[in-house]
Amino acid sequence: MHIGALLESRKTPFLSLEFFPPAEDAQLPPFYEVVSTLKTLDPLFASVTYGAGGSKQDRTLAVTAKICEMGLTTMAHLTCIGATEERIRAFLQALEKAGVMNVLALRGDPPKDTTIVPENMHFRHASDLVHFIRNEFPSMGIGVAAYPTPHPESESYAADRYFLAEKLSKGADFAVTQLFFDVREYVAMVDRVRKHNCNQPIIPGILTIQSIGSLRRILSLSGAHIPGKLYLALEEADQKGGAEAVREAGIRFAADEIRRLLDAGAPGVHLYTLNRAEICLELARLTGLMPKERA
Repeated sequence: MHIGALLESRKTPFLSLEFFPPAEDAQLPPFYEVVSTLKTLDPLFASVTYGAGGSKQDRTLAVTAKICEMGLTTMAHLTCIGATEERIRAFLQALEKAGVMNVLALRGDPPKDTTIVPENMHFRHASDLVHFIRNEFPSMGIGVAAYPTPHPESESYAADRYFLAEKLSKGADFAVTQLFFDVREYVAMVDRVRKHNCNQPIIPGILTIQSIGSLRRILSLSGAHIPGKLYLALEEADQKGGAEAVREAGIRFAADEIRRLLDAGAPGVHLYTLNRAEICLELARLTGLMPKERA
């Protein structure tokens, strides 16, 4: 089923989930156990990530198809940087054959051995991919990425919001945000995009802080901002109780962030699961998003 249609008909807050395919076959059975456990949260949909430059394309396809067989509405990530029309078309055809009718259209990062995207590439931006999918695969549901803290390559907040609006106007059904830690950034982004006459749902993405080290890596890669008060609180938790205290503080902050986002009008939240069931179950419990039969 199209995620866009599910969003249109949904009248209450929801959870959706993001998984990343395990690198080794031996990791697949416990991975699918995690998916099965989190299925009890009745997520609106589940997404599956895609390796840089399409390096894990086959794994993404296989895992997405399996999760679809498990009864979840699924969405596969698809990056287009450096890709040919033939490769993208083949991947989308394989998704359709597997019964997966939703894709998250992403530009992706350039290969590690290059720093400049060639000017003559057909798919230079995610909006190019959205346009291609909407024209060649009209029955496919399309999501795109949004950045409450602008993309590191964006010249300004205004430019970033303009490019998000362009992706939406070219045929995307909804957007899912990258991680962020300040609800005000999400609210401001949504308000700005609405001024471009784009009314598609924008789902906030939530990543629970697991450790000071992982937080620093995330910030360096994503360009996201973290409120100074939160960072100091995490450092204090680390000094007093170590990794477990940081993890507990991270869960409490994520739960509070979710509650404030829903109060601000977010349609639901997209959890970056890290393939860990216990975190998502705890957040669902703390935020009242646990299905009644499980509560």
